[in-house]
Amino acid sequence: MKASIIQIGNSQGLRIPKPILEQCGLSGEVEIEVHDNELIIKPITQSRKNWEKAFKSMAKNGDDRLIEFPESRWEQEEWEWK
Repeated sequence: MKASIIQIGNSQGLRIPKPILEQCGLSGEVEIEVHDNELIIKPITQSRKNWEKAFKSMAKNGDDRLIEFPESRWEQEEWEWK
């Protein structure tokens, strides 16, 4: 598919057809990178997406407690650095 670069104020832009945006999952803000003279446009990933929901579910199920392990002999002995 060919596309034309257009003037947008003092910048230039590229119109991306809606079907391509939908196919790529692009909307709102995106990340733009240049690699080997190629323009790469990627959706912004949310690394902690749905964490709040998961934490609430854990609290509800009592799964949000600290896991404690019994002390090992290494922790019971006094350490001496030489």
